[in-house]
Amino acid sequence: MAGKQQSKTFLGLLNGIAKRQYYGNKEFTDEFIKSELFPELSDDEFQSVLRKFKGLLKSLVSADMDFNQLEAFLTSHKKKRDGGLTEEQAAAITKFWKNNKTKIHESVISQSCWNNTLKSMSWRIDVKGQAKNIEQISAPTAIVELQITNPLNKKQETDVVRFEMDEEKVGEVMKNLEEIEQQIQLHIS
Repeated sequence: MAGKQQSKTFLGLLNGIAKRQYYGNKEFTDEFIKSELFPELSDDEFQSVLRKFKGLLKSLVSADMDFNQLEAFLTSHKKKRDGGLTEEQAAAITKFWKNNKTKIHESVISQSCWNNTLKSMSWRIDVKGQAKNIEQISAPTAIVELQITNPLNKKQETDVVRFEMDEEKVGEVMKNLEEIEQQIQLHIS
């Protein structure tokens, strides 16, 4: 295969694997991919190429590689003598990852969520004009609105949860958020 054509073929292979593995498109079977991209290879040779590229793609996805990591990863695989990558294969992987990294990441996250997820949150401060107790009137209140989705719901309907917090409760929440931020900073440093 010529260099540019070989790069396109391996890019097609990666796209086929991704569509099946990460996007749920079952039409991209091994037989279909082989007949479209590698008709000249024997079944054993094709399975070897397929295993190699599935493994490479799995490594990219599981590490959620940034482009510096990708470059180092591909360089190490190009230096392997037996079963290493060619320049065209490395170029195909780089192009594929630039175009699909975000979509695959989002797909993996959505496949790993089986419970409700927070889609958005908004809040505002309001002042009560009516209340059961006189001391509650004119007291600032935070009104919070959460939009929650269930990834298993195919219609992607959103549930809305609204609640109020008084000044004391807002203070507690802020304190908890500060503690969380401190814990994150301890683990990052």
